[in-house]
Amino acid sequence: MRQGLFITIVAVAALTIAIVVYMFLPEYIKSGGPLVALLIMLSIMSVTLVFERLFTISRARGKDSIPAFMRAVRKKIDANDIEGAADLCSKQRGSLANVLRAGLDRYQVVRTAQIDRKDKVGEVQKAMEEANMLEVPLLERNLIALATIASIATMVGLLGTVIGMIRSFAALGHSGSVDAVKLAVGISEALINTAGGLFVAIFSIVLYNVFVTMIDNFNYMMDEATLEVVEVISLKEATK
Repeated sequence: MRQGLFITIVAVAALTIAIVVYMFLPEYIKSGGPLVALLIMLSIMSVTLVFERLFTISRARGKDSIPAFMRAVRKKIDANDIEGAADLCSKQRGSLANVLRAGLDRYQVVRTAQIDRKDKVGEVQKAMEEANMLEVPLLERNLIALATIASIATMVGLLGTVIGMIRSFAALGHSGSVDAVKLAVGISEALINTAGGLFVAIFSIVLYNVFVTMIDNFNYMMDEATLEVVEVISLKEATK
């Protein structure tokens, strides 16, 4: 599914759910005004994107643990069973397996070609780099949306605060006695929107940083794994 279409569907579904939830909220929360529904929508979108990223990163790791998978691939390559190593990648699935499979498939094509050893290794490395360039954007997809939600939630909370304070000062500006009801409504609207905006923003920013760290570590692991495979192939070519 295209990223823009996915975000649109999530936003529409989140808005629908937020409106329904808003109707059943306690009065002291509903006193925050319509912006509360918008904050609920942003929180639902944030939670949805978090689960989507967790699912994607889990799939990127593949079926088995990465160390066990790498040991099995290394054994196949050491035994000169390149096709078997590629089959292991097909069974493992995930981003790392896809990158290694691209390099192994290229090696099967060039291993019998009448070209220099360095050129063969270069072709394998180039195939892995190209595959890696396709996999990394999939891992980072929707992270910008999560960061954007954090920024928007902060601004929506601030907007609610400003609106609430405007109502409070309007109540204070009346001639004669202070309208206590309007003053309380304004202060309540300001505080509820501030709290809601900060909650969604903090949640989204923390999870955004967690995912960035996880993806950076995974990319580093992929770089290490591809470098290991390239070195093993280079050594095998040198001993021919």
